[in-house]
Amino acid sequence: MSPLEKVTVGMAAEKKVIVTHGMTVGHVVPGMPAVYGTPTMILHMEMAAGSAIQPSLPAGYVSVGMTVNIRHLAATPIGRTVRAIARIAKVEAKSVVFEVEAWDGDRKIGDGTHRRGIVNVAEFEKRFGVTRLEVTMA
Repeated sequence: MSPLEKVTVGMAAEKKVIVTHGMTVGHVVPGMPAVYGTPTMILHMEMAAGSAIQPSLPAGYVSVGMTVNIRHLAATPIGRTVRAIARIAKVEAKSVVFEVEAWDGDRKIGDGTHRRGIVNVAEFEKRFGVTRLEVTMA
């Protein structure tokens, strides 16, 4: 049984955010304008893509980012609402390709493609020696 058997072309999700100073390139790079940064836009596109497929994956599986090919088309100032949208364009044996867009109102501010790989969390963590931190309450 493939972990992608319930994932189909056309499935989509959206991540909506209000741009804050912490999301701007000026927050990260001194002297740069206080506008929505490209890395943050890509993060929100990835979050939308992950949300589009996570409910359809079996327990113990997640998707991880593999490739991004993004254009940032226009600046967006603090206080504006951005919608990042991800739509499945192709389902392959071990990965999913998304068409992604970001919008500021009716103005497209970004677009491109994003690929996510599907992994079994326990196997992934074992393979890469990942250990989980235990959090204790005092």
